[in-house]
Amino acid sequence: MKYAIQTKGMVKEFGGVRAIDKLSISLSKGKITGIIGPNGSGKTTLTNVLTGFHQMDGGTIVINGETEHGRLRSREVLELGITRTFQGVRLFEQLSVLDNVLVVVTKRSVWGALFERHQKFHYDQAKEVLERVGLWNKQGAKAAELSYGQRKLLEIARTLATKADIVLFDEPYAGLFPEMVKMVSGIMTELREEGKTIILIEHDMALIRQLCDRVVVMDAGKLLAEGTPHEVLADKRVIEAYLGA
Repeated sequence: MKYAIQTKGMVKEFGGVRAIDKLSISLSKGKITGIIGPNGSGKTTLTNVLTGFHQMDGGTIVINGETEHGRLRSREVLELGITRTFQGVRLFEQLSVLDNVLVVVTKRSVWGALFERHQKFHYDQAKEVLERVGLWNKQGAKAAELSYGQRKLLEIARTLATKADIVLFDEPYAGLFPEMVKMVSGIMTELREEGKTIILIEHDMALIRQLCDRVVVMDAGKLLAEGTPHEVLADKRVIEAYLGA
């Protein structure tokens, strides 16, 4: 089996407390893997380490079965084909919806992207991802004018515009209306069909069952269980630690 990401003995500490405790997991290439666990289990810390926002205190990360990395810096992550969304939406609030995507498509600074927006190649790329998330009709609106759900969709559009092979979705469904939930689920399924690797952090077990090929369960920074959604969600340890039964 080919793996997009493998962690080997990963450790991350904050003030002497281990948020990630010797974690070794393998995330399959071209699949949707759900990462679940109670609050404080280390899910978001793991995402932050995998995307270079935090540096490991121990262990290594292997990307696509190639070089082992003792650390990943945020500026290097996209070069390795990794991107992410955030629990709290991060946008250029006073730029238009279109310009928010053009910043990513052109790989320029904000002002550089504004200058390049008339180039058809970049414009067409931005239009494609905005149509995919249903926001093309909002292209001229400022990001700050969008509803919360639309803002989350714009962040997903910016993520898609990177064309990364590994996409980490950190609780993307929070605050979305049902029609938006269906759209985001459709996008994830399409990305998997395109051969992309999806890592989904999510609390809704119905969505985990529906979307995921594999599930990793974390508890107190450690691996508690892994397997298919059916296997994992029937595991007594998971039920006791996470589902509260």
